[in-house]
Amino acid sequence: MTRLLICRHGQTGWNADGRIQGQTDIALSEVGHAQAEKAGDLLAAQHPDVLVASDLQRATQTAAAIAAATGLTVTTDPRLRERGYGPWEGLTDDELAQRYPTEFACWRAGEPVRVDGVEELAEVSGRMSAALLDAAGRAPGGTVVVVTHGGAARRGVGALLGWPDGVASTLGSLANCHWSELRRGRAGWRLIAHNLGA
Repeated sequence: MTRLLICRHGQTGWNADGRIQGQTDIALSEVGHAQAEKAGDLLAAQHPDVLVASDLQRATQTAAAIAAATGLTVTTDPRLRERGYGPWEGLTDDELAQRYPTEFACWRAGEPVRVDGVEELAEVSGRMSAALLDAAGRAPGGTVVVVTHGGAARRGVGALLGWPDGVASTLGSLANCHWSELRRGRAGWRLIAHNLGA
């Protein structure tokens, strides 16, 4: 039975400030580095066989800490990046609500957002599903750790489980350096646990 542990990266300064990161390449904060080290120890106890990460540095830095704890080599995949938010990146919720009130309300409600430069949910789901399936294929019957981003993780989990966007949107946000566990058996993928970590 193949296990996928889909982990969110550690905290960044923009996380702490409540800023939309999207695909802006922000490094981990000191808190984020400490979270990554702790996650590395916890994930090492899961005896993973493969470690794959988004190529954005907050994910690769998190994956490096996991690699140090597990002895695995990190493979990066740009398809695991966060949803692209274009002109929204770097803004806080208050700034978004002022500049894009209608679109922001739709986004908060989990509805589609039509703003030039903001990636469509179907595109995120499609690339995340493909990346997760490729990662899982690297260790059939083994355990694969994937380090990605909060919104991307939600869409990836939903896509593998066959959930429509409205259902995927109800999945709670992953805390920094927490993960979802999916297992693939004869009946396909199943969500075993969500928001694991310490």
